[in-house]
Amino acid sequence: MQGFIIKLSRVRDEDMIVTIISEDCLTTLYRFYGARHSPINLGFKIDYESENSLKTSIARMRDVIHLGYPWMGEYNRILIWQQFITLFYPHIGSSEEIGPFYYQLLNNCAEQWGKQNPKRLAIEAYTELLEYEGRLHSQMNCFFCNEAIEENISLIRAFLPAHQECSHTLSINSKGLLWLFEHYSTLFLDDTEIERLWYVMSEGL
Repeated sequence: MQGFIIKLSRVRDEDMIVTIISEDCLTTLYRFYGARHSPINLGFKIDYESENSLKTSIARMRDVIHLGYPWMGEYNRILIWQQFITLFYPHIGSSEEIGPFYYQLLNNCAEQWGKQNPKRLAIEAYTELLEYEGRLHSQMNCFFCNEAIEENISLIRAFLPAHQECSHTLSINSKGLLWLFEHYSTLFLDDTEIERLWYVMSEGL
């Protein structure tokens, strides 16, 4: 099987509990420490096998192969990748059957991560996730006062629209925001707006 590691928890000695998004499910496995074991880390895409074990209540991870990407040698890119992928466990960690969407989303991002601005890719992917989950609010009514937003649109957690004066945060240009919501593209957003949206997304999916 193949999947992305979205959570690592150390247990006794150097053993780990590993949570993985695979193509159609979320899997939690026990990883025994050993000198011959290949190293794993948060955000790695791996090929692995699972094996039921009498020693633990969860299946054991074995025969792990790291499926790396060229950009994993770039510290800033891998740091942003780990910050992004960490957001998935709190969001879907209680699920087992999740379908292929989340794996495919991460896989598409990983393939482009070394070619584009990673924060832009993450924001575009998150917008697509909100649409998939039916949580993308394309109607520009303020979350706080429910009045229509004519200008100075701001976004709060889950990219909910709000008046700038209601949210007391930086505004996003309406053309760029509507393009993002319709096309999952940050083409018309400047770097300051990207940093704002990255901050909002980092509060949780």
